[in-house]
Amino acid sequence: MCDDAPVLNDPLAEVRVTLTAEGGSCARARQVVREAATSWELSEDLADDAQLVVTELVSNGIDHGEGPITLTVSRKAGGMLVEVHDESSQMPQVRPVDPNSARGRGMQLVQALSVRWGVERQNDGKVVWAQLEG
Repeated sequence: MCDDAPVLNDPLAEVRVTLTAEGGSCARARQVVREAATSWELSEDLADDAQLVVTELVSNGIDHGEGPITLTVSRKAGGMLVEVHDESSQMPQVRPVDPNSARGRGMQLVQALSVRWGVERQNDGKVVWAQLEG
């Protein structure tokens, strides 16, 4: 075994991918999250919740953001941190549910499934993040 081989369940491990602003990126983001959760031996429930959260965050990045989307998934004590960076300064909003609309529930879902979430402005846009445990 090579000394440079990564330790898959290293608590400091981080996975980072750049996604294009297109529909297939949500599927790729779910795959990245699933693979990370599996390699870190996290629960199926947490992996399922993280896949829903990352779908919403990447989908928002595609619909409302600008430029490429960078997904970063990090191992945290008890779970994982999902971060989605895009180049737009437009901040996400948790809106009241409109029962007549098929859309608009994404950030409420993120809020419900995460122990905490937030947004950080950056010089080149923003990072929307969610921490999941379980």
